Amino acid sequence: MNAFQNAALAARTVVPAALLLTLAACSSLSPSTPVFTQDALAEAVKVPAGHTVSLESVGVGEITYECRAKADNIAVNEWVFVGPKAVLRDRAGKAIGSYYGPPATWEAQDGSKISGAQVAIAPGGAGNIPLQLVKANASATPGVLAGVAFIQRVATKGGVAPASKCSAATLGKRETVQYEADYIFWKPA
Repeated sequence: MNAFQNAALAARTVVPAALLLTLAACSSLSPSTPVFTQDALAEAVKVPAGHTVSLESVGVGEITYECRAKADNIAVNEWVFVGPKAVLRDRAGKAIGSYYGPPATWEAQDGSKISGAQVAIAPGGAGNIPLQLVKANASATPGVLAGVAFIQRVATKGGVAPASKCSAATLGKRETVQYEADYIFWKPA
C-alpha cells in the first residue's frame, strides 16, 4: 500500500469514527423539558413559595387594541387593550392549546381551561408588554390545566399598543399587534 492509499484508508476510518462519536454523544442526551426558574424575575411577578411548575408554554399571536376616549378624560384619546389571541406551544413547538380573552382564558387541547385575574406586573423591556402574574380560577374540567393556581407571563416580545396615532378621527378603529410570551403554569407543591 502506498502513502496515498494509506491516507485514503485513514480518512475513511477517521471520518466515520468521528461521526460515531458525535452520534453517541448526542444519543446520550435525553430530551428534557427546560425547568423554569424565577431567579431573574422582579419580586412582584414571582409565584409564592409552595408551588411547582406544571407546564411551560410559548404563546405566539396577536393583541387587539381599540382607539377610545380616556375613561377619566374624554378630551384625550388612547389605544385601549381589547384582548389577546394566541396559540400555545410546548418547548418543542407542538401546539398544546390557546390563549384568548376577555376574560383571560388559557385552554388546553384536552379541553381543560382556566381563567384568571392579574395580581401584578413588572416591566418587560422597551417595546414589550409587561411581565405578569395571574391568579388562576379553578378549572371545572379535568386535564392538564386542572389544579393550576398561578400563571406567569414572562419573556415577552412585542405586544405594546400601536404606534399609529389615536385621535378623534380614528375613534373606534382597531389594530392588532404581534407578540410572543412564555406562559408558565404553577400548581401547589
